[in-house]
Amino acid sequence: MTAVQISAEQSVATTGQDQYPAGAQVVVRDEEWLVRSSMPTTDDGTRIEVVGVSEFVRDQEAVFFSGLDRIALLDPRETGLVMDDSPNYRRSRLFLEAVLRRTALPQSERRLALADSFLMDPLPYQRRPAELALSGANLRPRLLIADVVGLGKTLEIGLTLAELIRRGRGERILVVTPQHVLEQFQHELWTRFAIPLVRLDSVGIERIQREIPAGRNPFTSFKRVIVSIDTLKNTDQYQHHLEQIRWDAVVIDESHNLINRGSLRNQLARTLAPRTDALILASATPHNGDARSFAELIGLLDPVAIQDPENYRAADIEHLFIRRTKISPEVREQMKGQWADRGPSHSVRCPATPAEEKVFEELAAVWLPGDGGTSVSTVPLFPYTLLKSFLSSHAALRATVSARIKTLEKKDDPQGTAAELAALNRLSELAADLTEADSAKFTALVRQLREEIGVGPGSDERVVVFSERVQTLEWLSAVLPAALGFKGRAARDCVRVMHGGLSDEQQMACVEEFGLADTPVRVLLTGDVASEGVNLHRQCHQLVHYDVPWSLIRIEQRNGRIDRYGQARPPEFRALILTSEVEGAKDDTVVAERLLEREDQAHRSLGTAEAVTGLYRAEAEEKSLIQDLLRGRTVDESLDAHRSGTDGEDAGLDDFLADFFGSVGEVGEVGEARPVGEDTRPAESGASVPAGTEASSAGRTAASPVVPRLFDSTAHFLDEALREVYPDARGQLDLDRDQQSGLLSFRPPTELVHRLKALPMDYLREQRLRERLLVTFNRRLAEHSLQRARESSTSSWPEISLLTDLHPVVEWLTDKVLVGMGRQEAPMITANVAEPIYLVQGVYSNKLGRPTVVKWMGVTWLEAARQGLVDDDMVSLLRHCGVGPTMANKLRYRDPAPLRKALPHVLDTAEAFLNAHRDAWDEPLREPIEQYKRRLGTWRQPTLADERTKERLADLADSLLTTGRPLLRVLAVLVPDTDRKDGDGGPPSVSLTAPASSATALRSPSSPAAL
Repeated sequence: MTAVQISAEQSVATTGQDQYPAGAQVVVRDEEWLVRSSMPTTDDGTRIEVVGVSEFVRDQEAVFFSGLDRIALLDPRETGLVMDDSPNYRRSRLFLEAVLRRTALPQSERRLALADSFLMDPLPYQRRPAELALSGANLRPRLLIADVVGLGKTLEIGLTLAELIRRGRGERILVVTPQHVLEQFQHELWTRFAIPLVRLDSVGIERIQREIPAGRNPFTSFKRVIVSIDTLKNTDQYQHHLEQIRWDAVVIDESHNLINRGSLRNQLARTLAPRTDALILASATPHNGDARSFAELIGLLDPVAIQDPENYRAADIEHLFIRRTKISPEVREQMKGQWADRGPSHSVRCPATPAEEKVFEELAAVWLPGDGGTSVSTVPLFPYTLLKSFLSSHAALRATVSARIKTLEKKDDPQGTAAELAALNRLSELAADLTEADSAKFTALVRQLREEIGVGPGSDERVVVFSERVQTLEWLSAVLPAALGFKGRAARDCVRVMHGGLSDEQQMACVEEFGLADTPVRVLLTGDVASEGVNLHRQCHQLVHYDVPWSLIRIEQRNGRIDRYGQARPPEFRALILTSEVEGAKDDTVVAERLLEREDQAHRSLGTAEAVTGLYRAEAEEKSLIQDLLRGRTVDESLDAHRSGTDGEDAGLDDFLADFFGSVGEVGEVGEARPVGEDTRPAESGASVPAGTEASSAGRTAASPVVPRLFDSTAHFLDEALREVYPDARGQLDLDRDQQSGLLSFRPPTELVHRLKALPMDYLREQRLRERLLVTFNRRLAEHSLQRARESSTSSWPEISLLTDLHPVVEWLTDKVLVGMGRQEAPMITANVAEPIYLVQGVYSNKLGRPTVVKWMGVTWLEAARQGLVDDDMVSLLRHCGVGPTMANKLRYRDPAPLRKALPHVLDTAEAFLNAHRDAWDEPLREPIEQYKRRLGTWRQPTLADERTKERLADLADSLLTTGRPLLRVLAVLVPDTDRKDGDGGPPSVSLTAPASSATALRSPSSPAAL
């Protein structure tokens, strides 16, 4: 087994390139900077984000453009070689590790690099969206995560973003969510993944506008932002700002709201989609049952995925779409013991009081007469609006009647509305004097809360109570506390009301208070604003439907607030069913009770209720049901008619969306789900590796690590980095280390405090992070801190954060190590080698500045033979040469002049090696790009805009291929121990020319497929 030999005749000259990889040092305006990221622009050359290194600009962040400033990427031929006098060559090893960590993974690396390092359970089904995004099946990382309610879409998004960040494709991130889940989403991404997002809610926008110059784009002030979709869509100025920004990744939660063409949300999505590389859409209900509308949503991800928006199947979008339910085999098996099964929905029948029976009589006789009778209302659907208001509460009925009277009184046809006005006034009189004593449902609610659930003074039990009507919620908040036995201040604090009329800040405050165990809130009264995306399961497993929505989807969404991943206790559901003895009365047994039963059946048999009717929208379900009731159909007849398509529509489980439930994401042979058509093979940490990417060299296993590392863990790296950068950390940082628990506590220096500005403002303030940081690698300790925060009455932010590779503390120390080496310097390391071996990094990039191939090489130049030798596994090479934490640094002087003299030949050898294999390395990238271009060629373009889109996508496809020459960087030189001779009792020195039979033979260079 020998290293690759490159003769002098194969050598080529090496020159500087207009490429600036992350981790490289550049000189701009006579100051040194460390490159964070780079991206080419249309007009101003390459845009690079940097942080200051030299004294005058140390730790300052800046952006430069190569077309406007002279950006000097230092010539590797001019690398200075320096001695390392640190113990065990610690400085050199840290420097090499820091370069490995700061170098973006190439786009050919499909495996997950960070999945095991975050505060989340190791569930393969939650990794699959990230695997699909990186699989190369799509031109860019774009997908729709359509898992049903409660499976953990936020965690799946967080992991996908983390993997993009590790690949240098997640520097600029925009997350767009409904306003009431802003803080929840922000909280999950920081506490689980150490991804900080600056929240730009109404208060955040105002604060930023006070801090930045007038007219400046607020999205240029922060790299990673989370903002409400309502904030963005309702203000023209943000549209202008967004049009000026390009993002690495955009996430749009509850993306089913984007479908309606012409809506402000749709316009926002169309603005963002072409201005981002990665696009992640998330929705448990991503379609409205209309093929063309769903095709529009998919078109945001890939405009050419669907050729005919009226006729397509699941196979057309399998590279863009992933959907599972709780009963999907992979989910069911992996969630055993981690998600309690839900109980049935209990119908609590409430016989109407005499006062309520009078209202039923009036409704049955005048508004909803049977046997072919005529309603007093000229608006066919309005009588059911009245009925639903009454079934909610007398307060809601009064509000509906009052609003209708005002509407009719404004009309110019008094005679045409006289009968309806008279009937409305009678209803108004019947409802005027009703109180909680006249409400059968209120009486039942109090009994259920106190006797069955146990809510009351001195109890920790919590319950969420849903109602469609704001008037019902507000009435309940006024009368419920006293009925439950709460008095004084406790009566004010035990109930919170949440509905769409509240500001985003008020809504988020309600959710946070309800989720903290130590707050006095016991009952959350909420409208259906909380039925999408909100986590209410942290301290609660009890839910009551005070009134029942006439939609299976809405019932399922409500139930999903407490029936979701992380729920420790079996969720329990109750629904208050108002019953009547009045003949012909349409009480809750007619619609609500039957819908509850059908939702429960659908959940257990299908995993979701949205496919039952095939209407896929709560509003459409309710409207269709009421129309069927007007025709004389029962609830079952209405639901079954849509399911079987007897209305002449191809709907329900037989429609075009039926395939998407079963065919996307089948389970592979090893029990892990995989995207359809993808050949996967087992890899380290349980990740799936697309065929053709695993190492196949002799001696190299398919389970080779995704990220090459010199240190056995991030904890070990951080520990050594602290010793190197801060020799007296106890005095310099006031560092306190608990060896037993793994807790690190220290005072952040100024440059780290500056980096912490990206963290949530509430978190910084409440935990006083500018004064002291508490961090750990102990997952159990971090999880306990997170749980303890939920039991607090003041904040849901944990005081201890988990250190991951993405954490600002780890990134700060990594950068400190990098700049600890002087400008364009490489250390000399005395090692167990027979001749000098130069450690060289080689990076090929595409036109977008992203690495396509990254190689870590050991290169020797044999002057006598005019020949170069290359081993392309630097990490293994270092291990063979004895470079590690136990190696001795004998502090022997080595003259660098002869070593520097060989640098041009070493670099020529490295480039020749890279050029010799470039085509083979490009092959795994080239094939999917060529497939996409062939599909693009068959796409029919009905408009000029489509033609321009086609041209843009063709240019994009070409830009993803490797281009130009490789960027080379000399990292270190392994030099022989001049006082050591083989045979003196130690192992023989390592040589790149060692024969295959030698016990110290190196692994042969990787096959092209490994790259």
